[in-house]
Amino acid sequence: MTHRIDYSKAAPEGYKAFGGVYATLQRSSLPKALIDLVYLRVSQINGCAYCIDMHSRDLLKTGLAVEKLVLVPVWRDAIEVFSSRERAALAWAETVTRVAETGAPDSEYQAAADEFSDNELAVLTYAIGLMNAFNRFGIAFRSTPAAAAAA
Repeated sequence: MTHRIDYSKAAPEGYKAFGGVYATLQRSSLPKALIDLVYLRVSQINGCAYCIDMHSRDLLKTGLAVEKLVLVPVWRDAIEVFSSRERAALAWAETVTRVAETGAPDSEYQAAADEFSDNELAVLTYAIGLMNAFNRFGIAFRSTPAAAAAA
């Protein structure tokens, strides 16, 4: 995979705007580890190697067990490993990321709304949207994952 451009340098104002959303999410009431879990799942769905590498590393730094990390793609088959809030966040991340296919059905919305306040659900959805955008930049411009750069 050949890196194409550094989009943060090619269009710094746009990158800074996305960074402002990221900073806002970090200051939200949602735990950083939950947001990182959602970032990872969205990135797995989209196939963004750069973001999968980054968010896996971020989660490991927060103390997430490797056993849990490797089960994120199949969390529905290992539900006992994930809290009810994590399951709701992961399900919402999947349906919003695949919105063209799912249409974000009422049942999925209600399941998320049962676990999160209106503010938390809005913040969670901003996080999902932000990561979907960053995945598109990472994939389109072939951002190099840290593991690949170190190899």
